[in-house]
Amino acid sequence: MQEHIHIGKLVATVGLKGELLLKHILGKKTAFKQGDVLFIEIEKNIQLPYFIEKSTSKNNTETILKFESLAIKEQAAKLLQKKIWLAKNDFEKHVSKTAPVNLMGFSVIENEKILGEVQAVIEQSQQILLQINVLQKEVLIPLHEETLKKIDRKKKQVHVVLPEGLLDVYLA
Repeated sequence: MQEHIHIGKLVATVGLKGELLLKHILGKKTAFKQGDVLFIEIEKNIQLPYFIEKSTSKNNTETILKFESLAIKEQAAKLLQKKIWLAKNDFEKHVSKTAPVNLMGFSVIENEKILGEVQAVIEQSQQILLQINVLQKEVLIPLHEETLKKIDRKKKQVHVVLPEGLLDVYLA
């Protein structure tokens, strides 16, 4: 089964012809081609493919989408607040190399010890959180100027210096 990556959600209708505004985390102006496929999470863990008819980039975080199957505003409104997913190979084509979400799959390392692989990237206004699994438990690693040592994109590694006791909070 093909892996999908969560890239954002549909936040507003645009006009009367079924267009929607996608707020995304791809880190650059993004317009999709006619026929490209985005997956909309209709219910938890149920994603259906929707084919792009037209796409217009607004800025680094917003794209206006027109799907082939939607013709009027009322149809589009039913998809508001739904999560949007992209197939992994398509994601790699569209994501900015410097976007935080591009850290997915990187190893998080502290003191030369691998803590885990990045499962999700959570962007907040003050910092970025990397979700990893340590001993089958979910751990959130904060990334900001005090905790980030370096990012090695070639080796796919994020080197961190964690606050004393942070892992203990999750693993206790």
